[in-house]
Amino acid sequence: MSARENDPIEAWVTESPAPPSFLAWLVVTAGINVVALIVVDGLFSGVSIGRWWPIILGAIVLALGNAFLKPVLALLTLPLIVVTFGLAYFALNVAMLALAEWIAPDFSINGFWTYVGATIVIWLVNMVVQGLIGALTGTRRSHSR
Repeated sequence: MSARENDPIEAWVTESPAPPSFLAWLVVTAGINVVALIVVDGLFSGVSIGRWWPIILGAIVLALGNAFLKPVLALLTLPLIVVTFGLAYFALNVAMLALAEWIAPDFSINGFWTYVGATIVIWLVNMVVQGLIGALTGTRRSHSR
């Protein structure tokens, strides 16, 4: 046996499945966000989302905004994020939800505290569903988003 065959890290790296394609990632992430938006719509009286089309469009906007726009904004506001001990990063999450509300028709959120609560619930639903998916597929994923 060679040293390479005895190395568990090398075996893990070479035996790991290929990462999902962008389209597969988008479908899964948007699906999780659909679940999160349905939960938010049911929990908060200040949230009103018309059925399927606004939920699906809002979920896609959340997925794409979190994938492309939020990292750029986080980099630009990094000093503010550090000074506020991450509170500004939470504000970016609220802004991504506001973007989804703005783009999707028949989607409205009324009140500052409703935005805050909805953002927390969306984060919690994403964490739980991603954890369940990881447990079912046997893969671990970083929850840094």
